Amino acid sequence: MTIAPTITTERLTLRPFRLSDFTEYAAFLASDRAVHMGGPHTQKTAWSWFCNDIAHWPLFGFGGLMIEDSIGRKLGQVSVTKGMDFPEAELGWFLFDGFEGKGFAGEAALALRKWIYAHNKLESLVSYVGRTNRASIALAERMGAELDETAPTPNGDPCFVFRHPSAYEVLI
Repeated sequence: MTIAPTITTERLTLRPFRLSDFTEYAAFLASDRAVHMGGPHTQKTAWSWFCNDIAHWPLFGFGGLMIEDSIGRKLGQVSVTKGMDFPEAELGWFLFDGFEGKGFAGEAALALRKWIYAHNKLESLVSYVGRTNRASIALAERMGAELDETAPTPNGDPCFVFRHPSAYEVLI
């Protein structure tokens, strides 16, 4: 059974969710900014996803973490999850309004990917990215992920599947 870790980078702290994080999490999912994730979503869906991100840790040894900056502002979320609808473990991220374009998502996603590969038996990860989500497409490519046109998508939904470098490639 794995307890969610706290991971630090030069500028960020990735930490386990707290109940007090739900307000910002749900507000993001209810906004038009969640369009690439099938949103906007209801508070009920947000609660389900929030609890799912937390429950993944003891069940699978990976899950969601809140992203904070050095002064404690909540910036967004990063996760590795494999829900019932996901054919493979997915590295995902989102940032709250006003924190885009500063490299936070990439820094957080790279740190979590490295931690997962070092502490979990996963050997590969994918990112499911909306076909019009230019920012996440660019980030996946900057992280060294490559488009895998043969990989299945969640529920057969139209999205891109970016395959990340393997654990071996990242940890050597």
